[in-house]
Amino acid sequence: MSVRDVGRLIMPALRWRDPGGYAHEHQAISAALDQGAGGFIIFGGPAFMAQALATDLVRRAGRPLLIASDLERGAGQQFEGLTELPPPAALASLGDLELVRWAGAVTGSEARSIGVNWVFAPVADLDLLPENPIVQTRAFGSEPTVVSDCVRAWVEGCGSVHALSCVKHWPGHGRTATDSHAGLPVVGTPAEELRRTDLAPFAAGVRAGANAVMTAHVAYPALDPSGLPATRSRPVMELLRGELGFRGLVVTDALIMDGATVGTDEVRAVADAVRAGVDVLLYPANPRAAREALDRALADGSLPRARVDEALDRYAHALDLTRRSYVAPPPGPYESAAHVADALLDRGLARGSARRLAAPLELVVVDDDLGGPYPPSPSGFTADSLAARSLTGGGGTKVLLAFAEPRAWKGRSGFSAESRAALAREVPGAALVVLFGHPRLVAEMPEGPPVLIAWHRQRLMQEAVARWVAARA
Repeated sequence: MSVRDVGRLIMPALRWRDPGGYAHEHQAISAALDQGAGGFIIFGGPAFMAQALATDLVRRAGRPLLIASDLERGAGQQFEGLTELPPPAALASLGDLELVRWAGAVTGSEARSIGVNWVFAPVADLDLLPENPIVQTRAFGSEPTVVSDCVRAWVEGCGSVHALSCVKHWPGHGRTATDSHAGLPVVGTPAEELRRTDLAPFAAGVRAGANAVMTAHVAYPALDPSGLPATRSRPVMELLRGELGFRGLVVTDALIMDGATVGTDEVRAVADAVRAGVDVLLYPANPRAAREALDRALADGSLPRARVDEALDRYAHALDLTRRSYVAPPPGPYESAAHVADALLDRGLARGSARRLAAPLELVVVDDDLGGPYPPSPSGFTADSLAARSLTGGGGTKVLLAFAEPRAWKGRSGFSAESRAALAREVPGAALVVLFGHPRLVAEMPEGPPVLIAWHRQRLMQEAVARWVAARA
């Protein structure tokens, strides 16, 4: 199969499943490689198992591959045993661009160390709309200059260790109130305002040397009156190539999302996306059908061969870049990610002031993240860490742990009615509320005790909270 094979433009997804690991993906891998897939996106698993998978994929392919993963919060976001980092909004809140640059370098270096050569980060969206169900703490913030500076620093850090970066989600997902997993969001903002705000972080990423840009399954009538999602919009792609001067890979967001195929089906959408200017098709529901759709479009002339050759050239160039040896990240402004987490909590009280807590502590959990197709990470790391210090058991101070991260299935930005009712019951008797979520959710809390912002439910922040609480108990 030639390196010019159109199948190189397709990247299926592989997911860790417990028990069994990646074993259930064996047939899907064989089929994808037979169809000429150019690489894979990997979700989850222990780092050593992901490394074994990446090695085996290249061995079975007999050629280099692009191996990608969503690593907005460090390589530990997906792969157990690697470094977790706080979410982008938390990093930006510390006002230290060297920290953001270090985060990009640590993420890229650890990804490369296990065979993942393409990092789907950083998020270049602006956190502009409180009702946004999916961006929130994944963005560096709402101010275009701040976000642009952070995107530039992150891209530079990732590139310094020879990992491919990917700014997302072009031309901006921050103004959407609909989750593109479940429908097609429409952003009605005028074009000039978009240029001043939403597009600025992408331009900064391009200038910093970002290797790729991921599209949004979002319609922008001011940029393309047809109402097509950016993923299938030639005017939106031409804006990226022309006005921003981007020359690297353009990859779709996951094609299993409903926003990608509104008004059509996946078979037509994949050819439409490549025709519009996309280079790589990520996570189609049916990789074989996607490959066959490209073959048919080439055969009937509706997809010009020149457009496919252009995409394949960019794919080949990206592969060449992955041949570089990865390097260790330089020292950062903090000793470790745990020290970053501690620094966030040191300035994390959004309401009230710190007070002494009487042990044994009573921990109460309100978890808004339960449900949906993929379970959230456990909520018990704080409890386990405090129990190991013999600080829990009840009879002392009540501490409420509230979890609310952006998750695709929710279709909303804040707490559910059920969670708000639980907060109304539990907050009045608590001496401290810890919010593992966006700071704006403090407004949904009943008045009363101090609120500590812990940003995200990840183990890193839960264990940092345990250290913070233990120091005051």
